[in-house]
Amino acid sequence: MNSNIKVAGFGGQGVMMFGQVLAYAAIYDEINGLWFPSYGPETRGGTANCSVIVSDKQINSPTFKDANHLVAFNFPSLEKFREKVSEEGLILYNSSLIKDDVNEEGRVCVGVPANDIATELGNEKVANMAMMGAYLELTHLFSDKTIEAIIKKFLGERKAHLLDVNMQAIQKGKDFIKDLGVTYA
Repeated sequence: MNSNIKVAGFGGQGVMMFGQVLAYAAIYDEINGLWFPSYGPETRGGTANCSVIVSDKQINSPTFKDANHLVAFNFPSLEKFREKVSEEGLILYNSSLIKDDVNEEGRVCVGVPANDIATELGNEKVANMAMMGAYLELTHLFSDKTIEAIIKKFLGERKAHLLDVNMQAIQKGKDFIKDLGVTYA
């Protein structure tokens, strides 16, 4: 198993947390995980992306040419990275902000209304977790138990009260994919 994942969006959309959760989940499950961040010059509203590698083999480099999976939180990120997704790869995009249908020949493209799901839950900051749920439902990379343990650890005691809304967002993202009837893995 080897997954090269590119996660991209604006600063403040939870791009880095998304990538870190995946990398930490790999380590939690005793496989190899690597998170490699890249920031634009601005803190909020600027560009942010990260590369995540999850593998059952040793990871020798934090970089990769083509991603197996792209998670794009906004249109500029989709445009920048869509052509760097391998054939038969997955492009998951935030259809709340990317209104056009995305279709890349040979790739599975799925839009998730992440911002709408987060607004429905009353916390716009969990849009990244709605995308996480959709991603996990499509890839089956990690169990719910693993992800919950990582998010709990990531939030810490100070933000422990946000665990429930984060887990609800993940479940809503999963349910959205189930309702679509789309499969990938």
